[in-house]
Amino acid sequence: MQAQMLAPAAALVAWSLIMLFWVAATRFPAMAKAGMDAKSAKRGGRGQDLEGVLPDSVNWKAHNYSHLMEQPTLFYAVVIIIAVTGPTAVDALLAWGYVALRVVHSIWQATVNRIPVRLLLFLVMTACLVYLTFRAVALTVFA
Repeated sequence: MQAQMLAPAAALVAWSLIMLFWVAATRFPAMAKAGMDAKSAKRGGRGQDLEGVLPDSVNWKAHNYSHLMEQPTLFYAVVIIIAVTGPTAVDALLAWGYVALRVVHSIWQATVNRIPVRLLLFLVMTACLVYLTFRAVALTVFA
């Protein structure tokens, strides 16, 4: 059952890399179209500096990639704790649910980006994370 619990985390890492490549595939051509290149970039510049410079729809992918580096870090920790201490089939199912919702959230944010749907997806995936967190606490603190 350990591998079944860790598999969703591995899948989310893979999805995060897919999003990184999507950012690059859309951002670099948009920068070229705007007449920007690495030589003309401001020293110490960051992706946030491209806000208002590149089209919003290009920046949405980068926004989502940043989101994948935020809340999912909690997911990774919780999944590892549960995998080490004794996962159940429900734990694995909710971990996969979290990952599926993250993928849908990414696609939605990167393409359509309407806030009400993003918020709903975020709330449901966060509910999965809350459950998994309670399980991790129960498996460790009350062991």
